Amino acid sequence: MLSVQIAEYGKPWDVVRVVEVREPRAPKEGEIKIQMLAAPIHPADLLMMRGFYGKRPQLPTAMGGEGVALVIEAGPGAVAQPGDRVIVPYGQDTWSERLTISAQAAIRVPDGLDDAQASMAIINPLTARLMLTEFVSLTPGEFVIQNAANSSVGRAVIAIAKSRGLRTINVVRRPELVEELKHAGGDIVVLDGPDLPKQVVEATQRAPIRLGLDGVGGEAMRLLTGVLAESGMLVVYAGMSAQPGVTFPPHLIFRNLTVRGFWLIKWFADAAHEVAQQIQRELLPLLVSGAIKVPIEATFPLSEAREAVSRAGKATGKVLFRAA
Repeated sequence: MLSVQIAEYGKPWDVVRVVEVREPRAPKEGEIKIQMLAAPIHPADLLMMRGFYGKRPQLPTAMGGEGVALVIEAGPGAVAQPGDRVIVPYGQDTWSERLTISAQAAIRVPDGLDDAQASMAIINPLTARLMLTEFVSLTPGEFVIQNAANSSVGRAVIAIAKSRGLRTINVVRRPELVEELKHAGGDIVVLDGPDLPKQVVEATQRAPIRLGLDGVGGEAMRLLTGVLAESGMLVVYAGMSAQPGVTFPPHLIFRNLTVRGFWLIKWFADAAHEVAQQIQRELLPLLVSGAIKVPIEATFPLSEAREAVSRAGKATGKVLFRAA
């Protein structure tokens, strides 16, 4: 059975390896044995391979954070049964052909949701949902501003905000993304640049913006703090630019702004299992309807892990592992 692992930290395409591992054991009571159907490669996976992520597991380690699978065997009392497609619970090493896991947290894939989109039903949608609800109590009609709006998290923010009656200001760096994100439901889409505050003021008619979401860092982060209202909050969840975070001290001091970080792993560590499942089920209709949909650029079998992670490092859409 194949599993994708790393035994050292470094450039992902250099350190990734495909290894033969022992077949997982038969499921016990409340467990299921699953055959992986699809699993995404996220930027966080590439950072972990480099040793730059917020955790450094003991090596060698298997990889992967989420995916969708087919149940092939069920232990006594398991809620899922052979033939069911399930969203794999967060925290499993999903870049493997088969796994034996607890069935309790596995969620059945709704009809109408394909394997590719189902494989990405947890990390990015849940991150988007929690950033919209856990930091600032927003009311319908309010604006949220975000950069990296064309990312998987950014697209989820657009859909979830719309479902909650919120309006989004979406900052992108490529002109061809403007119409694409408007079609995806973005209320306002603007190009990043020094005149961003002016663009936002004009587009919103000076509406107060109490929540900003930063996935870029560097100068892009400073520009977001420049448009936030009095006592607003900027939530930082990624640093795609690989540049240090930047803020303008007068914005923080005179507007009483707050900058917070968000990491889904920390949230899962504290959240009750039932709460996580409830939110995941809340989001599933948005995936089924296509409101949350991530562009897929390429798929690879596990046996081509080096090619897959190399492509993921420069892709504009998502790269997935798929069943052979």
